[in-house]
Amino acid sequence: MKIKDGYLLREVAGSNIVVPIGEGAMDFSGVITLNDVGAFIWKNMEEDITKDELVRKILAEYDVDEETAKKDVEEYVSSLKGADLIAD
Repeated sequence: MKIKDGYLLREVAGSNIVVPIGEGAMDFSGVITLNDVGAFIWKNMEEDITKDELVRKILAEYDVDEETAKKDVEEYVSSLKGADLIAD
């Protein structure tokens, strides 16, 4: 799974903001603000990655147990799918 083209993650005034560009701007009106973990996941999803790989990267980066990491990744990916931000 991978973030669709047309969206850029930028740091603006200390906040992580996803900005639609090009065709993304036509499909999505607005911006998304991410916390640090959300931005970490987003950055990793800019290239094709599996949920298991995401969980491993989170476990290596943050002090969290595997069950929580899996649950959080599942919820995050589900919300991105709901917003049609994941490429097929």
